[in-house]
Amino acid sequence: MRHHIFGAAALALTCTLSTPVSAQQSGSRSVVSIYHAVPGHQAELLKWLARQDQISAAAGNPRSQLYVHMDGDSWDYVLIAPATTEAQDAAFDAAAKRMGVPTGPAAGIEFRKHIMSHTDTMTAGPTTAAEVLAALGEK
Repeated sequence: MRHHIFGAAALALTCTLSTPVSAQQSGSRSVVSIYHAVPGHQAELLKWLARQDQISAAAGNPRSQLYVHMDGDSWDYVLIAPATTEAQDAAFDAAAKRMGVPTGPAAGIEFRKHIMSHTDTMTAGPTTAAEVLAALGEK
């Protein structure tokens, strides 16, 4: 899967992380990524993320939704990106190469210069609590 970063994100995670796949069929799959930037690297991480969006657009892939930390937990950015297919990943890599952007392990090394940690979680949604309950046979 590609890269893929408030309250809405937390709610989406709550609804999707503990829900069986069979109960999540009403929405599409996404990757929710939570980033902790290296102190002083917030702007550099944002530049990296913006470049990823440019590459996605050049590849014909959908862009991600970025959420910026305002208050609360220690994360800096949450990115919610559509899950990609192998063909979309190949198109992304081809577009990155055309744009002179590193791919493969070199891309990972560049990315990790700007983060202390990150998590990627596969989710399904958006959905509602009522839809999940209905899929579970609950009221």
